[in-house]
Amino acid sequence: MWLELGFGGGEHLAWQAAQNPDVGILGCELFINGVASLLRHVREQQLAHVRVADTDSFRVLSALPPASIDRAFLLFPDPWPKLRHHRRRFVRRDVLDLLASVLTDGAEFRFATDHAEYCTWALARVLNHVAFAWTAESARDWRQRPADWPPTRYEERAIAAGRRPVFLTFRRLPRH
Repeated sequence: MWLELGFGGGEHLAWQAAQNPDVGILGCELFINGVASLLRHVREQQLAHVRVADTDSFRVLSALPPASIDRAFLLFPDPWPKLRHHRRRFVRRDVLDLLASVLTDGAEFRFATDHAEYCTWALARVLNHVAFAWTAESARDWRQRPADWPPTRYEERAIAAGRRPVFLTFRRLPRH
């Protein structure tokens, strides 16, 4: 089972579902237009193994059983750039604790952003968490989107605006 937190228009989730028909995929999204867009993809591509939670990702993370997710995606979340809004950023200790709980040992957590300061923020918090290890072995590993990770419209907008996205993959370390 894979989980996408805040799937936007659902293009990435639908692509992953089409490429991985043997994997159940759960997507969380608050915005009704995004949910409607994903449901259109699901219907048109007959993606029967996709489930949608039109609610807050925190609620879903809190409700999932421990060690039930093999891969999680958080792609181009709102960076909440103003200092007074940093408490709204998704990558923070309490969320990472929840994510660590639901991920299986060895699971991947994939994160992308085009906001340099948020990248620094997220990287520091995930690396500081005892449950995660960054998989990058060279700069290429975070500068280039992996082949099994399709572009999103947010990535395309960032590139068009001259911002360079980063693609971070973390591994859930084994529980002791």
